[in-house]
Amino acid sequence: MIILDIIKAFIVGGLLCAAGQLLIDFTKLTPARILTGYVVAGVILSAVGLYAPLAEFAGEGAAVPLTGFGHLLAEGMRRSVTEEGLLGVFTGGFKAAAGGISAALLAGLFSAAVFRQRDKA
Repeated sequence: MIILDIIKAFIVGGLLCAAGQLLIDFTKLTPARILTGYVVAGVILSAVGLYAPLAEFAGEGAAVPLTGFGHLLAEGMRRSVTEEGLLGVFTGGFKAAAGGISAALLAGLFSAAVFRQRDKA
């Protein structure tokens, strides 16, 4: 049922975002370190086999946050190492993330071309 999938994605994604907000509010960590930590946490959770079941349960609620990016990198490397050997460690993450990164770059380019930039007051 699609409504249940949406609710699960919203809850899991919301919890991941709320944890990041708590880290911003109650620690001296910079947002850049928190974001990097989320990517690394996604890689680690994927490596120990915990992120795949979470992603299957929550769908895009687990795939969209930065932990999902870490999971994508880890899974891409795992797949490439299986297919190509040691060289896959260096190429797998790039191959797995290329589509999403390209889409983000094109969306940014399109936005820059269509909308006027303004200085913040």
